[in-house]
Amino acid sequence: KGLSRFTDPAESRLVVEGLKDGSVDVVIGTHRLLSADVEFRDLGLLIVDEEQRFGVRQKEQLRHARVDVDVLSLSATPIPRTLHAGLVGVRGISTLKSPPAGRRDVETRVAFRDDAIVRTALERELSRGGQVFLLHNRIDELEVLREMVLRLAPTAKVTIGHGQMTEAQMDKALRAFVRGEFDVLVCTSIVENGLDIPRANTILVDRADLFGLAELHQLRGRVGRSAVQAYCYLLMDRDRPPREEARKRLKALEEFSHLGAGFAIALKDLEIRGAGNLLGPQQSGHIAAIGYEMYCQLLETAVERARDERAVPYRVQEVDVDLPVRAFLPDDFVADPKERLELLREMDGAMNPERAAAIRQDLADRFGKLPRPVENLLDVFLLKHLLLEHGVQAVQLPQPDRVVVRHPPERPLGGAWLSVFDDRRAVEPGKTHLMLPSRGRKRGSWTGEAALALLIRALTT
Repeated sequence: KGLSRFTDPAESRLVVEGLKDGSVDVVIGTHRLLSADVEFRDLGLLIVDEEQRFGVRQKEQLRHARVDVDVLSLSATPIPRTLHAGLVGVRGISTLKSPPAGRRDVETRVAFRDDAIVRTALERELSRGGQVFLLHNRIDELEVLREMVLRLAPTAKVTIGHGQMTEAQMDKALRAFVRGEFDVLVCTSIVENGLDIPRANTILVDRADLFGLAELHQLRGRVGRSAVQAYCYLLMDRDRPPREEARKRLKALEEFSHLGAGFAIALKDLEIRGAGNLLGPQQSGHIAAIGYEMYCQLLETAVERARDERAVPYRVQEVDVDLPVRAFLPDDFVADPKERLELLREMDGAMNPERAAAIRQDLADRFGKLPRPVENLLDVFLLKHLLLEHGVQAVQLPQPDRVVVRHPPERPLGGAWLSVFDDRRAVEPGKTHLMLPSRGRKRGSWTGEAALALLIRALTT
């Protein structure tokens, strides 16, 4: 069954009664499902599509209907707090990166509003039989924009849509636009979600600096829903230049315009707005001053301190592996900078030999035989995680017969893994020399790759 403000009152009563007595198994609805008269007899699964459109209290209201309800949130641009919860492991997260067949990137342009730009965009779209969205965030200025469109494109048929219209008026305007009776829809962000109009392939967002990053990406998603090249114009007022944060948002939209860019945009939104509180209603916060990684470290330390009720000692967060090995992603292996960055993030997930082996197999399935530098790079990531567990801060091979290990002075090296070395010398506090074994190898003949393999073998056996 369906339930929204457009549902007939008599049908709405039947749906609400069916949810209460259990005769309705599945209901698909809008915020109407949060109304006080809606009760669920046995709610088991909650799927929240366009998750970024719902507030914390709204989602909690549904989830509290049953303590053990399973929740699946779907969004092209999750709110910062939701994304942060997934990144730190509080919630499970997965991404879909393959766009529908035939789709093309939406060409995105940031510019000051100008009659010539608007006229060009309108004429190009109308000349190929398409339709245009023109958005503005203030209802009282929509009529002015409608007059501007008629002045720049006199033959265009224009209609208006916004949230203060009655259900009947809004439904009539949108249905007429979907049927192609109008060429241009001048509207507010009410069309952000739910519209799939393949003929509409140009969108102009007036005063784009007043919209949020995720909101702009969702609005851009209203076009480009076919194999036709789509265009998105993010327009600013020349007399009211955008603030620095707004400039960052618009630059991110222009930079991340490829298909499937929603996750990258959500990460940028997280960086700009902050992660918010894990508990409570606040969905964003200020972390730019210290950086997201430092924020996560401070959060982890605070949680452990609260858990143990004692000060948490300093822990090594990164290991510097300085070995003479060729460890990198060759240009002929992966050329796209964004894909290279994504691969590095994947390889950093080599927390143990099993995970490293799975990543290596996955890369081989996708790219074929791995070049030696890529194999070495994955081993370096694995070694970093293995050494991290022993409090090691850095490791290097200054001479072909020894490995120099740096560690916190108050935490001497220890463990069975050190038994593979011929000797151990604490040269100074926090700095230990490990003499590489001479058995089966001429003294001083150790290479960087051999030392890398020995360290991994020692730490995993």
